[in-house]
Amino acid sequence: MTYDAIVENGLWFDGTGARPEVRNLGIRGGRVVSVSAAPLDATDCPRVVDAAGKWVMPGFLDIHTHYDVEVLLRPELTESVRHGVTTVFVGSCSLSTVHVGPSDAGDLFGRVEAIPRRHVVDALESAKTWTSAREYVTALEDRPLGPNVAAFIGHSDIRSALMGLDRATRKEVRPTESELATMEAQLTEALDAGFVGMSSQQLLFDKLDGEVCRSRTLPSTYAGRKERRRLNAILRRRGRALQGGPDVARPQSMFSMALSSLGIGRPRLKVSLLSAADVKAIPAVVHIFPVMAKVINRLGGDFRWQHLPVPFEVYSDGIDLPVFEEFGSGAAALHLSNQIDEQRALLADEGYRRRFRKDYDKKYGPRVWHRDFFDAEIVECPDESVIGKTFGQVGVERGGVHPVDAFLDLVVEYGSKVRWRTTISNHRPEVLNTLAADPGVQLGFSDAGAHLRNMAFYNYGLRFLRRVRDAQRAGQPFVTMEHAVHRLTGELADWYGLDAGHLREGDRADLVVIDPDRLDESLETYSENPIAEFDNLSRMVNRNDATVTAVFVGGEYVFGDGEAAPVLGRRRTGEFLRSSTT
Repeated sequence: MTYDAIVENGLWFDGTGARPEVRNLGIRGGRVVSVSAAPLDATDCPRVVDAAGKWVMPGFLDIHTHYDVEVLLRPELTESVRHGVTTVFVGSCSLSTVHVGPSDAGDLFGRVEAIPRRHVVDALESAKTWTSAREYVTALEDRPLGPNVAAFIGHSDIRSALMGLDRATRKEVRPTESELATMEAQLTEALDAGFVGMSSQQLLFDKLDGEVCRSRTLPSTYAGRKERRRLNAILRRRGRALQGGPDVARPQSMFSMALSSLGIGRPRLKVSLLSAADVKAIPAVVHIFPVMAKVINRLGGDFRWQHLPVPFEVYSDGIDLPVFEEFGSGAAALHLSNQIDEQRALLADEGYRRRFRKDYDKKYGPRVWHRDFFDAEIVECPDESVIGKTFGQVGVERGGVHPVDAFLDLVVEYGSKVRWRTTISNHRPEVLNTLAADPGVQLGFSDAGAHLRNMAFYNYGLRFLRRVRDAQRAGQPFVTMEHAVHRLTGELADWYGLDAGHLREGDRADLVVIDPDRLDESLETYSENPIAEFDNLSRMVNRNDATVTAVFVGGEYVFGDGEAAPVLGRRRTGEFLRSSTT
């Protein structure tokens, strides 16, 4: 037997949770055709990877990205591939680019996902050739995809394209019977095309960009019970997933969306909600997530929480951070993010500051941000004397100025040149370990491709494996390494019905080779890399290139040791993965 590639002598994890063994893998025609304890014949094999002392495992699945725009411009998606991600999901948070036009897409993605609106509009104007889900799939497959792509159809996408963005974001407007029937038809067509399901958001601090409906919430938040029930019924019948984001300010929306997973005289609904997190602002809430999942699944549901298994550290340039949308004064400032002079005048106004201080001092109730400027470190500023300090410390040093005023004074003076960071959740390792081991939790939620100046979680899978290994070395394991690999790969692929996540004979040859000795502190840092297509906007990324020594997608070597292979981005290696659930 001849091979297109051989990966030899590596500790092989097959993605099922089985114990790893040292094996030699032979690849031909995009599939694993041999898994052998004995050496394979490398005669005429064009690529042989020596994985001695390294781990060989299925490529990771990133189940929550916002690559919907970037995949049109940079289909190689190098920033994920370089960290061993071989399958990405697009269409999260009710947002997709299947039906909406360029302007509405800019309004949907620009402010919610912090992707500059004009670049979203430009990308869709230059790239969009499709008018349906099936044509969208064809358009993706015509591009030189780096990783595989799976997709949700966005509820806000369907709703706004059909009703118009203005009607779709008015409380008093309900879709007509004809419009509801068309929504059902468009969802059905997307599922027929292989989409893994639908995403629908109820979170009320996600706000629209642009001028037409600026600062209204996403279209899916205006959907009534009848509309959601009819769309969910299609997902139930087809065994596809609902990805949802409940409103943190209305706990009843969380329970309602979770309980929709139950069958009770009808097929159960796969539901994956955002998100299980150890939120600093409300630390007790973390105990609710596992209990909810366990109860609902014992009653016959098929419910999961999405979870980012690393500390949720965010950065902000001035006041440009989505968590400010969750309270009135913060949302008022971001409403003016496209009018810098007006925004600066607002931030300087004493009446506005009183409102902000009042919002800041509300320490109780559902929220995401801890609202503590003593836990917000300044990392860049033209005034070098404040770098390395918190805004709270700056206020103290300036004669006891309120932390809000210390923050606003610096933003008024320096604008986006004031860069700062904080961790809003997932700060307690022992709690992270509990969530990561819970069967009601899915590991994902990287938001790759969005919040380009706010965070970088492209390598979260590697960071999770490092924590698992370190816990084992410390004699305090919380999962086995093979189970950890299963959680990042096969478990996700099986739940969504995808041909991915496994590395046995006959499986897709999507794999990553990892040097366990380089699962080190380099994983915790971030770098910056400009995006040429976005006017060289500097994006936060991860760079730990010694950790991943080889990545294969569809049997093709695409990346390793910090270098992309010539094929990446020039010829399609990934596929649009269609869900097999019916």
